[in-house]
Amino acid sequence: MTQTYKMAPEGELSLRISAALRDAIVEGRLIVDQRLPSEQELAEQFGVSRPTVREALKRLAAQNLIRTQRGATGGAFVNRLSFEEAYGQQITTSTLLLSMNEVDFETACEARFALERACVPLSAQRRTADHLATMRAEMFRQAQPGLTDESFCASDVAFHRALVDGACNPVLSYQLAGAVEAMQPLMNMITFSARSRERIVSHHAAIADALEQRNAADAETALAALALYTIELANDVRARRAQRQPG
Repeated sequence: MTQTYKMAPEGELSLRISAALRDAIVEGRLIVDQRLPSEQELAEQFGVSRPTVREALKRLAAQNLIRTQRGATGGAFVNRLSFEEAYGQQITTSTLLLSMNEVDFETACEARFALERACVPLSAQRRTADHLATMRAEMFRQAQPGLTDESFCASDVAFHRALVDGACNPVLSYQLAGAVEAMQPLMNMITFSARSRERIVSHHAAIADALEQRNAADAETALAALALYTIELANDVRARRAQRQPG
């Protein structure tokens, strides 16, 4: 892992060092709970200043790859990650990608529902009573007349989170964290003014009923119907906006 970055531009130094340390962690050259060399040792190893090393370590900490401890036995240690702890970063990254890049609604919708459909057969087999209870509770919440749009959106996300988690596969749950918690709010934001809450609850009921009966085919059909309705809503919103534009 020894490298010298003296010739690199100052602004790239901490980024390159953090990348080198990240690669060492990913490749297993630095293992879980192992203490990293001190800031001084890393500075000498990479031929840079301690503040540059400190900035590199901050980058790794922001990615939850390392943790720092104070005291005589302290220092920077390789973190032990879990899927649950990584959800937040996945959601944040997906949200930023969707908000900062030009991704059209249909592309986001296609990706999100394709990923979610991959969970349906497993969820039909493995869903627990708790997953179904969460779906039913969110459907009841969605049917309340005084529910705000923001709360309806949060409930919508919780319903689909339960569908995904019903597959009982932590890798799928992690991968779909961004698809549900990032893409679903985007879809709700675009379509909330045109949607019928009653129709959405009806689609949710069809999905939950099929999963309760462990009928993957019917659940997939119900989810496909919801995807089609979502796209129709987006088209309706676009048409309304076009009509309001002058000339």
